[in-house]
Amino acid sequence: MTWTIPNILTLLRLLAAPGVAVMFLYFDRPYADWFALILFVTAAITDWFDGYLARSWKQETRLGAMLDPIADKSMVVVALMVIVGYSTMSPWLVLPATVILFREVFVSGLREFLGDTAGTLKVTKLAKWKTTAQMVAIATLFAQGVFEGHGWKLASMHYTWYAGLWLLWLAAVLTLISGIDYLLKSLPYLRDDR
Repeated sequence: MTWTIPNILTLLRLLAAPGVAVMFLYFDRPYADWFALILFVTAAITDWFDGYLARSWKQETRLGAMLDPIADKSMVVVALMVIVGYSTMSPWLVLPATVILFREVFVSGLREFLGDTAGTLKVTKLAKWKTTAQMVAIATLFAQGVFEGHGWKLASMHYTWYAGLWLLWLAAVLTLISGIDYLLKSLPYLRDDR
């Protein structure tokens, strides 16, 4: 096991995922929203840095390749659970969140099933765009909680909410397309040859 700086950043991002939920257990709003937003954005930034550093320093490892998607999915899943849990359960929020969560679980299952042939499901540029869209949408929705928590009845609160929803729907569409792409790539390996 090699503990490089990129791997340590990935591990910290993985540990930050439950930290987002913990903020809402120990702090009242809007402080929980502020802390969750800061933690989430900081962790999302490390997602770019750990990959960049691993490639530029030639420190790409199997450990990092395994931890990176787990950290990404953990951040997204936990954050979406918190956002939906503290929302009014609007279908406009729940539906794209459900699409995102389903795809993440489904593709993880595909990768596990394929085992050694999982190289078939290497991360694509579309999947990277999908992750970026998810992170931006979630950060925007956390920012809306900051406005709401302060009791600011400003137009910016509503604009932030609608911008976050629009971004979440965009992320859900990209998520669905990348999930279909992975499914199509895995179909030759899913045939029962018995």
